[in-house]
Order: sequence, then C-alpha cells, then structure tokens
Amino acid sequence: MLLASLLLATVFSTVHAARESLTEVDGFPLAGDFTLPDMDGKTHKLSDLRGKTVIINFWATWCPPCRAELPSMNRAWAKLKYDDIIMIAINVGENEDTIFSFMGDYPIDFLLLMDQNSQLTESWPVKGLPTTYIIDPLGRLHYRAIGSRDWDAENLLNKLRALQ
Repeated sequence: MLLASLLLATVFSTVHAARESLTEVDGFPLAGDFTLPDMDGKTHKLSDLRGKTVIINFWATWCPPCRAELPSMNRAWAKLKYDDIIMIAINVGENEDTIFSFMGDYPIDFLLLMDQNSQLTESWPVKGLPTTYIIDPLGRLHYRAIGSRDWDAENLLNKLRALQ
C-alpha cells in the first residue's frame, strides 16, 4: 500500500510539474508575422507588439484540454496585464457564433483572435491543441507548451516576466 501511494504521488508530481513547465524553442527563430481579426472585426498584427513579451495560445472550443486551461489563463492574465505582457488566444477553424456561445461558459478576458480557415495555424509549428508559444521582446519564439498548463503558477509567471 505504501509503495502504491508513493508511486501515485510520483506520477502526480511529474504530471503536475509538466503542467507548470515550458520548453525552450531551439535556436529562438523569429515568429512569423500575421494579421488576424478579433470578434469585432478589428485586425491585429503581431509585429505591432514587438518589444513586448507575447503569449500566443492556439485553441478550439471542441478541445477538452483547451477548456481545462482557459480559467488559469484568465487568472494569469489578471496578474500579467500590468507587466506589459500581452496574452492572445487564437481560435482555430471556428466561426464567431461558435466562439461566442462557448464564451458564455468559458469567458476569455484577454485578446481573442480568429484563424477561421486555419491558414496561420498551418504555417506555424503547432503540434496539436492547445499549443502555446511565448514570443520574447525581440520577436523570437522563445518557449513552447504543447498541451494544457497551469498558467497562473508563480514559477511559470516568473519565467514570462524574466523575458521583459
């Protein structure tokens, strides 16, 4: 029984640690520029954010891990928005009505952009949903997270703040 408890604790701590980790992107390549609309039709260009740390999360309403991480992203945003860090959620392949209905249960308090035809998602190195990239102030892909994370974990937030 003790061995089973220790094994379970080890598995839990490993999974929990992964939910608070980021992977450095080899070579820190420049992020590909894009222009995407928000829900109101206003367009936003990534290159306009040069000089800031930018968190870009690719997600979809049908994705259970995406839904699981959204509340922690909102909590992280509440802490980061005063640190001159930008957080962007890019919905992949869905329309305004689908996203709007979803936001009734899962509000998104930070910038939400739409990649309705998935063209941007196909041109970036997105491995699955959710995939999140952290872009440093020089415009380089610095960190990547594939799968959901606890975005409001202090050690993760401190990594993001350290890029400023």
